[in-house]
Amino acid sequence: MINAILKDRPTKLFLGFTAFFCCNALIAEAIGTKLFSLEKIFGVKPANFTLFGQSGLSFTLTCGVLLWPLEFVITDIVNEFFGPKAVRRISITAVILISYAFLMYYLAIGIPPADVWLASSTKQGVPNIQDSFNAIFGQNMRIILGSLVAFLVSQVVDVTVFHQIKKRTGNKHLWLRATGSTLVSQLVDSYIVLFIAFSSYFGWQLILAIGLMNYIYKFTVAIVLTPLIYFVEKRIEKYVGHETAHKMKQTAMGIDADFLPPVVPEP
Repeated sequence: MINAILKDRPTKLFLGFTAFFCCNALIAEAIGTKLFSLEKIFGVKPANFTLFGQSGLSFTLTCGVLLWPLEFVITDIVNEFFGPKAVRRISITAVILISYAFLMYYLAIGIPPADVWLASSTKQGVPNIQDSFNAIFGQNMRIILGSLVAFLVSQVVDVTVFHQIKKRTGNKHLWLRATGSTLVSQLVDSYIVLFIAFSSYFGWQLILAIGLMNYIYKFTVAIVLTPLIYFVEKRIEKYVGHETAHKMKQTAMGIDADFLPPVVPEP
């Protein structure tokens, strides 16, 4: 049985996408505790926007946003070739694995540290490595909950918008359904995590302002990554064959591929 699975190229693709999707999501969550200045990367001064009465706003983002756009690229690709059920499956799998990872983080925090480990940190210029470990891996539970809820809801929104657009465009205009679904789902994602994680600390004006700043970044990245979706689509068609790729797309839309006429490759 395993040999049949390993020989089936669409199956191997799905396994590969699932592995990357889950791994990428877990890494994004793990590095999300660090904030960075987007302006500093490009060597420019902070933007200092004023939105919703909040002044001095700049593009201060979590490192997690460097990887999350790839999640939505994978979502659109899987949606295109495997359908919404496959997207739901890998999304739920990712949430389970992320939850498991954070449970292990908290268990590791509670384990008494060895004296030799604590002593070694002072030589590296770290006063208390246990406190540093706790600060990095012990994220606030509201942030974790907000991130997971936002991820699941935004995935559902992404899949729904993607297929609504595809019903009207067919296999044409991949850029429209991929970018359009991402732009809508990212807006939802930005505000859900902020409201759950910070509604007790920030006023609604500040949450709206920070969310909009984050969305401007995500909006820009979604547009920039559109060519990547076309590149991956072409590579998949080359890997599985044009006819197989066509059947995969039709099956993803709920059309029985067994009754489709053969596809004649474009000259």
